[in-house]
Amino acid sequence: MKLQEFNKLHRFNLVNPIFAATKYMKIGISAIFSICTILCVQMAYSQTKPVSSKDLAGQLNVVTTMVPFVTITPDSRSAALGDAGVALFSPDANSVAWNMSNLVNADKKTGFSMSYAPWLRNLVPDVGFSYLSGYSKIGKNSAVGGAIRYFSLGNINFTDFDGNPTGNFNPNEFSAEGGYAIRFNKKFSMGVNLRFIYSNIAGNRVLNGISTKPGTSAAGDINLTYKTKIKIQGKESDFKFGANIQNIGSKMTYTTKEQRDFIPTNLKIGVGWKYEVDKYNKVGFYADVNKLLVPTRPKFLLNSQGGDSLNSNGGRVVEFGKNTDVSPVQGMIQSFYDSPGGFTEELKEYNLSFGAEYWYLEKFAARGGLFYENKTKGGRQYATFGLGIKMEKIAVDVGILFPFFKQHPLANQLRFSLLFDIGAMADDN
Repeated sequence: MKLQEFNKLHRFNLVNPIFAATKYMKIGISAIFSICTILCVQMAYSQTKPVSSKDLAGQLNVVTTMVPFVTITPDSRSAALGDAGVALFSPDANSVAWNMSNLVNADKKTGFSMSYAPWLRNLVPDVGFSYLSGYSKIGKNSAVGGAIRYFSLGNINFTDFDGNPTGNFNPNEFSAEGGYAIRFNKKFSMGVNLRFIYSNIAGNRVLNGISTKPGTSAAGDINLTYKTKIKIQGKESDFKFGANIQNIGSKMTYTTKEQRDFIPTNLKIGVGWKYEVDKYNKVGFYADVNKLLVPTRPKFLLNSQGGDSLNSNGGRVVEFGKNTDVSPVQGMIQSFYDSPGGFTEELKEYNLSFGAEYWYLEKFAARGGLFYENKTKGGRQYATFGLGIKMEKIAVDVGILFPFFKQHPLANQLRFSLLFDIGAMADDN
């Protein structure tokens, strides 16, 4: 793979039950959008310089970050549910990535999972994503878990400005994390994760006169889960709400400290609803909203010659939007109101995930989902499908993705996850 190709790669991302499902999913989805809209409205109208240009809201303005691999959906179950996973029923080891607080609701006492997905297989043969996670419940009201994700970017052929080869390198990225969850009562639980991120995309070398080095960062997650019972035509069903703020942490750089950039701090809010049709059949429906809590690139003021207008300190003058040279915490706050296209553009930064899951005898699962991202913010829009088989000690999940409009790194490629019940294996021994 050429350096130019690598740079492009790395910048990327029964009737009654059915009517009841539709009703409560609408309620859950409305609640999600209400929360997001209130936040956006309050902050958007607090801007000292109002944005009136509708054209800005319709322009391509993707929010970019460092190390996007930490936002990859790691497991095949959620991948088959349109990338929804914050409020899953029957959580497993992969909940370490989605919502640590949900692990106290796991059916098994201990377990671990392994997942693998080829990446950009239609373009390059040697790029892949691997994920390993595990957990253990401590008593009835707490759990610990951990995970490692590894992203191999294959072999890179580096060149200088003139196209002369300067050597080969095998870039890679990984993160390691651990977390703890506690249940406060039958309905409410919270969790935290701590994560170390390492990204080595060029090694210790000089590229076109710029010294490079591996990038590192430390980050954390804060998450919660609320579950309750609701009655539909006199029959109880389960409702769950989940929220997770991920990757709250320091900026990263591959060169000098003055060129540090944001990691993908990210907000996930989701609801889940499960209905037991009879003792053999169950259905679940999920909806997630996701937003990067990272500043949006502003529109800079141009001078009469068409160049950038500079202030007295030599910095570019922001015409619409907000200055992005801020701290991670300030970046999280202003990400709700800093889009140069105003409130209209701000709403486009919310990604939507919808998933449905059918279980027969808690042994066989069929899944489907939809994912939507606005075209001006990346344009990822696709349908997902998958199957799951659960045996006494092991479970296998398979997922596949079909993009609607543009090529996706995992298009038409099967993804596999293996889950193991450590407790059952230990009992046999």
